[in-house]
Amino acid sequence: MPSTLVIACGALVRELRVVLAQLGLDDGVRLEFLPANLHNRPDQIPGRVRELIDANPGADNILVGYADCGTGGMLDRVLEGTIARRLPGDHCYSFFAGEAVFNALHEEELGSFYVTDFLAKHFDALVWEGLGLDRHPELLPMYFGNYRRVVLLSQTNDPVVEAAGRAAAARLGLVFEHVHVGLEPFSDVVEVRLGLSARS
Repeated sequence: MPSTLVIACGALVRELRVVLAQLGLDDGVRLEFLPANLHNRPDQIPGRVRELIDANPGADNILVGYADCGTGGMLDRVLEGTIARRLPGDHCYSFFAGEAVFNALHEEELGSFYVTDFLAKHFDALVWEGLGLDRHPELLPMYFGNYRRVVLLSQTNDPVVEAAGRAAAARLGLVFEHVHVGLEPFSDVVEVRLGLSARS
């Protein structure tokens, strides 16, 4: 395996470590994680990713553990001319659930707010406080007035995660739904993007 670098969102730490171990790469890949709360400032993601790429000129293979993630195509633009490949799609929900499952959920109810295991467990810090709702709860209808449900796309069968997802939905005044997606869809796209599959 050539020198491989993975630059990823901090929200993917646990899942990436599990998947890389499953692929037999837990000792052969260098991991660099950026803070998960950059999702509240997506305009900063491309520059931070490019800094890490430029700081690692010896890498032969680079996986960027982000989808577009609200950068409006800026992440793709900073990756042009590099060997780096990012994860597919607009956001992590599609690569965690798999495109077909996510698209079906989206078509079923456009007003869906999705959470992963990480986001459910860190809902207060990343969403409630991150959007300033702890200080200005009157903003809740402006942010979430068009949503109808919270959908937990779980990677694990952890009752603590499910309880956190239910609590998040209750706090937002939305219906709660739980769809267990596991890690197989995510493992598949990581394998492809690292060039370990014929599908790459």
